[in-house]
Amino acid sequence: MLWVANCPCTHWAIGCGGSDCNGIRNMFTPDVCDSAKWPAQGQGPCVYTALPYNPVDGRRVAAQATTISIAANATDGKNPLFPATFPVVASCAPGEFLASLPADVAGVAGLARLLNSLPLQVAQWYRLKQQFALCLPRGGDGGHFQLLAAPTVELADSLRKNPLPFLFNPKNRAYYFTITGIAVNQQRVPTPSGAFDMERRGQGGAAFSTVTPYTALRWDIYWPLRNAFDAATSGIAHEDKVAPFDMCYQASELAMTSVGYAVANIDLMLDGGQNWTLPGASSLVQVNDRTVCFAFVQTDSPVPAHAESPAVILGGHQLEDNLLMFDLVKDTFAFSGLLLGIGTTCSNFDFIMGSS
Repeated sequence: MLWVANCPCTHWAIGCGGSDCNGIRNMFTPDVCDSAKWPAQGQGPCVYTALPYNPVDGRRVAAQATTISIAANATDGKNPLFPATFPVVASCAPGEFLASLPADVAGVAGLARLLNSLPLQVAQWYRLKQQFALCLPRGGDGGHFQLLAAPTVELADSLRKNPLPFLFNPKNRAYYFTITGIAVNQQRVPTPSGAFDMERRGQGGAAFSTVTPYTALRWDIYWPLRNAFDAATSGIAHEDKVAPFDMCYQASELAMTSVGYAVANIDLMLDGGQNWTLPGASSLVQVNDRTVCFAFVQTDSPVPAHAESPAVILGGHQLEDNLLMFDLVKDTFAFSGLLLGIGTTCSNFDFIMGSS
């Protein structure tokens, strides 16, 4: 769901027994709507309401559930059409809860496969298909985060032809998918048998994360990939490591292409023989004037921090300038690959009224 800071003093509390409160109840235990504490008809305000989660520092707070109005620009996928305002279920977090988030952030929107996620609320309000697209602009491009949108370049039809199924995790509703292997320079990286599999208790597999800055890999996947990439980049001089990265290179020795630094491609090998190719713009990140680093990190410990820890967490840097389309009815997704390869970026999408 959406959470925002410092709701107006006159905001409405969501009453128990309604569909909004039932949706919140299904998200948390113990019950956040306790109608037994209110009149028999169960129309009192929710108690304990919701537990907003800060994805940066991992904190949760108890906050009252309410409804707020948010504004966006409707689009046909190519041009902005008209301003749109709609109500959404949200929770009111204290202002200091946003301290660890970037400046000017007003709140956090949940995108998970839950009844009160922002995409499903918008789809329900406007009676749209339960589908949305996600396109994260690269840092510094001055672009806007794009949600519930279609691309300006006509990519939607081709993406819909090659959907991939989500991988069901019994422990949570994050977006998991299947990776069967990783290749560098079209050579499969040797990893332990079953390294990418999800166990019955929910551990393993691969998951998307917009709040993980760089793709995080379990140690038995990270080190084979790191070593294979380094071998394929053996002619480039190393630089001193810059945290959180383990391997860095001299930027001056790397040529540039339309898809980033001229280095070996990394392929995530997916269902049905599809590959998600990560060229230099996705595999390396510039950390200062003279240094670029291998833009992957190892998860904290060989021992998972949680029983359902993924083997691969595909993070923000690798998601940038990729168009992803999610179908929440069919439980499938599709991806464009790096948009730089077709001469566009996520920042080029025009959803600002009066900008064209």
